[in-house]
Amino acid sequence: MNTWAMFGCEWRRLWTRPLGWVLAALIVAAMGWEFLLMLNQFLALQVRLVAAGNTSGFTDLVTLPWLALFVVAAFVMAPLLSMSAVAGERRGGTLPLLFSAGVSPAALVLGKYLAALAWQVLILALVLAMPVALAAVAGADWGKLAAAVLGLVLAMASLTAVGLACSAFAGHPALAAAGAFVVTALLLGVNRLSLAQGTLDGIANWLALSTHLQPMGRGLVGTADLVWFALLIGLALLIAVRRVADERTRG
Repeated sequence: MNTWAMFGCEWRRLWTRPLGWVLAALIVAAMGWEFLLMLNQFLALQVRLVAAGNTSGFTDLVTLPWLALFVVAAFVMAPLLSMSAVAGERRGGTLPLLFSAGVSPAALVLGKYLAALAWQVLILALVLAMPVALAAVAGADWGKLAAAVLGLVLAMASLTAVGLACSAFAGHPALAAAGAFVVTALLLGVNRLSLAQGTLDGIANWLALSTHLQPMGRGLVGTADLVWFALLIGLALLIAVRRVADERTRG
């Protein structure tokens, strides 16, 4: 069984589990409500902004700040959707069966990773339908919107890889989710002390996820930020593959 066959199995499993649907419903509903509130505020202030010479439009004042709220959803989705990827198979006793069926550690990890990420991208697409529906009349800045969406996808990809690595080591899905939340909190708060001291560079700031995500949220895509995300995703997936490979060897 190759990576895409594993992806298909995990994708069908996500469609039959209530967790994914509950997350999708809650996130779309919450984002929809926030979008209406921010849009209403923008429309109420639009005349004043024009009179004051403020050239910021729908994208800068509504869409980008609104999409920044989706980061919170990603921090919740990624650990919950990836927690059972390996830990669930291990707890259910099906991991040796997958190995005996010829599933390689890389195919198992990558297939489950891509399925969990695809479900999150699907939720993001449903959320994006809201501002896109108003793009024709609101005059959206597609470049800034694309950069912000790229940042969200990379953030989800990174957090999902971290969650899957935690699942590869945990004996229970709940422990995998807890571990992923801890690592996520570290990625978020590793530069808090540096920022409090007014330091905007250094290793702590480089390690922080927000350092590389915030520029994309403003429409700026840098090579250094793309490399950081690629390194985090690659390292987390490599750790997961090595852990699963070690377990297959011991088994």
